[in-house]
Amino acid sequence: MPVTEFLDRNAKLYPEEVALVELNPEEKDTRRTTWKEYELIQPDRFEPYRREITWGVFNEKANRFANMLISRGVKKGDKVAILMYNCLEWLPIYFGVLKSGAVAVPFNFRYDAGEILYCAELAEVDILVFGPAFIGRIEANADRLSRHRLLIYVGDNCPSFAESYHELVADFSSQAPNVQISEEDDGAIYFSSGTTGFPKAILHKHQSLTQAAEMEQKHHGTARDDTFLCIPPLYHTGAKFHWMGSLVAGSRAVLLKGTRPETILSTVSAEHCTIVWLLVPWAQDILDALDRGELNIGDYRLEQWHLMHIGAQPVPPSLIKRWKKYFPGHDYDTNYGLSESTGPGCVHLGLENIHKVGAIGVPGYRWSCKIVDDSGREVKQGAVGELCVKGPGLMTCYYRDEKATAEALKDGWLCTGDMAMQDQDGFYFLVDRKKDVIVSGGENIYPVQIEDFLRRHDKIKDAAVIGLPDRRLGEKTAAVIEIKAGVNCTEEEIADFCLELPRYKRPKEFIFHEIPRNATGKIEKPKLRKMYNADQLVARENRG
Repeated sequence: MPVTEFLDRNAKLYPEEVALVELNPEEKDTRRTTWKEYELIQPDRFEPYRREITWGVFNEKANRFANMLISRGVKKGDKVAILMYNCLEWLPIYFGVLKSGAVAVPFNFRYDAGEILYCAELAEVDILVFGPAFIGRIEANADRLSRHRLLIYVGDNCPSFAESYHELVADFSSQAPNVQISEEDDGAIYFSSGTTGFPKAILHKHQSLTQAAEMEQKHHGTARDDTFLCIPPLYHTGAKFHWMGSLVAGSRAVLLKGTRPETILSTVSAEHCTIVWLLVPWAQDILDALDRGELNIGDYRLEQWHLMHIGAQPVPPSLIKRWKKYFPGHDYDTNYGLSESTGPGCVHLGLENIHKVGAIGVPGYRWSCKIVDDSGREVKQGAVGELCVKGPGLMTCYYRDEKATAEALKDGWLCTGDMAMQDQDGFYFLVDRKKDVIVSGGENIYPVQIEDFLRRHDKIKDAAVIGLPDRRLGEKTAAVIEIKAGVNCTEEEIADFCLELPRYKRPKEFIFHEIPRNATGKIEKPKLRKMYNADQLVARENRG
């Protein structure tokens, strides 16, 4: 069944129960809503900004938005993009798009103006819904974006080039629209990128969305009395589809703005969160704060918290060992996935397999895996090859890109581009990535984009960007820079130049060295990674 039916069911069975909470403990709530839990825990702090909606209101908002879209001529297969930070409106808008029969197209809120326009045109977006933080980026291309498109603004003081969401939906029916949706209908487009950094539009049917929701609930046993804490952005398949375990269970979730250790623990405590999905840096920060004595577990109500799981990047076994010292009663899981496989879970460790920390795990619910060589033949157990996955959450195609689709989908299997091996117990371990994508703090960073930017500097002859190990982020971005002959250039000059880049794309380390290239002109990044990983290891040993 389509995933929208879970929302309809929850609205009927639990109309008055809270479905979603939006929380920002670091922003003052001017409405002065009393929240005794936070007053007990943090008596010296102001009252946090907090909103909530019930399952009944959630469903009504989705229906109103769907009916408004239909009134504006939206039909099955039309594309509606969403560009907003996490808020109470995000998921009702997403489900409203699905209920109208249109295809939901979440945009990465890190996109600059050019990337927004590129993705809107690639996915053939008909309507773009955006929030206050993106007015400038939308306005930069407003003429082109509004051509044959409706721009809808969610917030106060609607700009002149858009229409107000709240005014548009106010008078529409809260009853479900008369649109029949099947699992074979197109449901969503998510964006990914190869090593070139140019986004590819990943098309999924409704079947993928339902599969991801049911799988999440089964993997983590989400129950009616659970409360899920969601911190990452909802445009990520990871955040959204981990939340969908709560949708299937009919249970509560909290959308938290803020990643400081005390913010996370205070929220778990005050909101009685039981399941928390963290990225490695956030878990690392919590442990470091506890080690330094900056946080005291006894100051928080955490006994109800029973599951911590991690995804989006490799997890150091040492981190989980430290975590279990502070939280011995926690279950733990890690999830592997791609946007092409509807996000996390096509491979997962499993709550019962903490003894295998370091592995990405075993095939997820209704998924199959295999490891193949360059000829597509399965390798022997224990040998390294490319990980391939197959299941009901697989993408339909890369939208409008037949060549890339043919390269990724072969005989019903998705070739992930990740190198892996399977041990004698059947657990899969990642060995390396074919792609040069850097995963830093759970975000994909594409080296070519940064390299192209660096080469614009008039003193730089060549540049290569690689990922180096980082205890907190998993990987940090390092720029290897070759300066033009006879020119002097300092690290400070390059760092200042890089201030034009978004913060998360700025290299964390600069290395001045000749760039090695092979006979065909390609940068020999494996050589660079080996060279500077070894240098870092020697430096650590010398310090130790």
